Amino acid sequence: MAAVGAVIREGSFERAANVLRITPSAISQRVRGLEERLGAILIVRGQPCSPTELGRILCAHLDRVALLEADVAPALSRAGEVAGLPLALKVAVNADSLATWFPQAAADFGRSAGASLT
Repeated sequence: MAAVGAVIREGSFERAANVLRITPSAISQRVRGLEERLGAILIVRGQPCSPTELGRILCAHLDRVALLEADVAPALSRAGEVAGLPLALKVAVNADSLATWFPQAAADFGRSAGASLT
């Protein structure tokens, strides 16, 4: 959904890729995969790209979820601090990334953010 939202907000797969810091091909694959799973087109490809009605509904939902997450984030952070627990994030990574760049990126992130990845 993040890829779909970025394409709709930015108007193109290339600009969405820049915002999300992944390749345009990865954006395209993610959008196509979600469209295949849903059995519906979410983005009308063009200049600029635009959402279908379902794409617009899903992006509005994604925006509402982001607002809700922002509202609850401070409380979750305080709850971890009160319990003396570090913030833990669960991450799924493909084998190629795990064998190459991801371990160093995770270690760098953990040090800078004070979080552990599980």
